[in-house]
Amino acid sequence: MGLKKQIAKLGLKLGGWKTINNAPPDLGNAVCVVAPHTAIEDFFVGLGFYWYYGYPFKVMMKKEFFKPVVGWLLKKMGGIPVNRGHQNHLVEQMVEMFSQNKDTQLVICPEGTRKKVNHWKKGFYVIAEGAHVPIVLGFIDYKKRECGIGGIFYPTGDYDKDLAEIWDYYRSNKVMGKFPEMFNLYDEYEND
Repeated sequence: MGLKKQIAKLGLKLGGWKTINNAPPDLGNAVCVVAPHTAIEDFFVGLGFYWYYGYPFKVMMKKEFFKPVVGWLLKKMGGIPVNRGHQNHLVEQMVEMFSQNKDTQLVICPEGTRKKVNHWKKGFYVIAEGAHVPIVLGFIDYKKRECGIGGIFYPTGDYDKDLAEIWDYYRSNKVMGKFPEMFNLYDEYEND
């Protein structure tokens, strides 16, 4: 057992986390949406999951986290700094990243922030569609103390229909973030 796996196993156990992994062994490249994203601790729980299973991954994070030393460490752990305020061709860059990597999951929190939002950002879907890769339905459920991959979704090109199906996974499984009041998905369903 490698060092990363040992660290992950210990950290997840000490935190009381159980892992669920419904990904096929030959998944290959994929975009992994992780929801709900309501706390900074989500990164460490997710990191533990990925280290435990040994999946190569990249994770988009706001560029403000990438200060000297910490930024170097985040990049070594798969972090990709993102400037959320500029038109920066990020979708094209991520599609290109997939063409240069095999068996890598690009982890994205579709809310784009830990704050409560009314809509998910569409980038995760556009990247998956552009790279012709599936969408992994990742979750971190603080109520059940479970984290992992709940399933795999293949985009059809009908964003609204596909997004409703993706949301239905989180809603029907009652996935709860650390701060449930910050996860607006249920409100969106009720107001549709």
